[in-house]
Amino acid sequence: MKELFPRKQVMGFVFSLVLTAVALTVYIYDMSFEVGATILVITACVQAAVQLVVFMHAGETEDKKAIYTSVFYGVIIAIVTVFGSLLTLVWTYY
Repeated sequence: MKELFPRKQVMGFVFSLVLTAVALTVYIYDMSFEVGATILVITACVQAAVQLVVFMHAGETEDKKAIYTSVFYGVIIAIVTVFGSLLTLVWTYY
C-alpha cells in the first residue's frame, strides 16, 4: 500500500505551496523593489524546477540529459528574447 501513495507528488505540491506563500509575503510586507524582485526571481526559478522534476517527470526517463539540455536552451532563448526586446523597445538602442 505504501508504494501506491504518491509521496513525491504530495511533497512537491506542499513545497510549491510554501514557495507561493513566500512569494506572497513580498506583497503582504510591502518590501522594497530590490528585495522583493530578488525573492520573486528566486522562488520562481525554484518553483519552475520543482514543477519540471516532480510533476513533469523530467528526470525519470532514459533521455533526461536531452530533456535538461532542451530546457537549458529554451531558457537561454527566452533570456535573449526578453533582453533583446528590452534593449530595443525600452532602452531605445538601435
